[in-house]
Amino acid sequence: MPALPEVSVVIPCLNEADSLAGCIEKAERSLRTHGIDGEIIVADNGSTDGSAEIAMGMGARVVDVSLRGYGSALMGGISEAQSEFIVMGDADGSYDFSEIPSFVEQLRKGYDLVQGCRMPSGGGRILRGAMPFLHRWLGNPVFSALASRWFHAPVHDIHCGMRGFTRALYDRLDLRCTGMEFASEMVIKAALHRESITEIPITLNPDCRTSHPPHLKTFRDGWRHLRLFLIYSPRWLFLIPGISFMLIALLGYMIAMPGFKVFGATLGVHTLLVASMAFLLGFQLIVFAVLTKIFGISERLLPSDPLLDKVFKFISLEKCLIVGATSLACGLALLLAAVSQWRGKHFGPLNYADTMRWVIPGVTLMTLGFQTIFSSFMLNILELRRK
Repeated sequence: MPALPEVSVVIPCLNEADSLAGCIEKAERSLRTHGIDGEIIVADNGSTDGSAEIAMGMGARVVDVSLRGYGSALMGGISEAQSEFIVMGDADGSYDFSEIPSFVEQLRKGYDLVQGCRMPSGGGRILRGAMPFLHRWLGNPVFSALASRWFHAPVHDIHCGMRGFTRALYDRLDLRCTGMEFASEMVIKAALHRESITEIPITLNPDCRTSHPPHLKTFRDGWRHLRLFLIYSPRWLFLIPGISFMLIALLGYMIAMPGFKVFGATLGVHTLLVASMAFLLGFQLIVFAVLTKIFGISERLLPSDPLLDKVFKFISLEKCLIVGATSLACGLALLLAAVSQWRGKHFGPLNYADTMRWVIPGVTLMTLGFQTIFSSFMLNILELRRK
């Protein structure tokens, strides 16, 4: 039985006849020159310009992937890879496949993910005309900074499409994205799971294609990446805004209940009403954060969280139900007090400002109680599924 190759070079392809041959040639020469036992796989995503025939004619293995999308093509190609190490790179000629040995060297050292870096901040190099202005000065820096801040990913260029990784890492990550955000998902999940990641500088060349524009769409794919970042970070999507809303609401109550003046304006029941809305929104966002976290862990989108496990050992369904029932009872008491006040006026006109100081907190506490009770059951259902 022949020995399996050490490296699989996977190149996603959709109508890349202008540049594919050059990519395959550089990859083949690089493997041969450095004595690396490897294979070249072209994951064809429905090309109609003869790209597949070019690849087969040059000795590459062509894998037909019917489901459209950058991520789909890569997943199809990677699934057919036979080696321990995988190096991926785009077929547009912007990546220099002669740099493959640098990735293999780091993989041999034991790194799970070797990320290429085109950005000068990470030692990379971008040739004139190789990257659009918005991508270079806004998109890449912002998303890379978010990856570092939110997920502690040690990279300067999260969108770099040339990288190396182990087959074992790929199998562990269970990637789902079928579009351009596939590459970002890989880095995010690797960082969340504390995999060993390193970054090496590479050079980005101008796109060699002339027959069609790039497949990447700035605003469409930018939004898809932002959406991915938010989905993988319940803390920043739900928890931080939720806590902020609740703190603002508490401040509003502290000012509006006694009727304090702020910059000459008396804050009364209208402020109280807005503060109640903020409090309920904040509470709901915090519940969403916990629900999303549990769901993400159950679906293997997110790693397990020891802090969450400790919290659920302390907070049981029964305790949450007691808290919810207490909130309901307090809210009902305030509403009954308002009704009693109304009764004292023989159900006639009331002082609006005074009465609403009972009604608004009462309605808020009752709503909060209902949310707590039913959210607790939902959390418990998800926890049972996770176990």
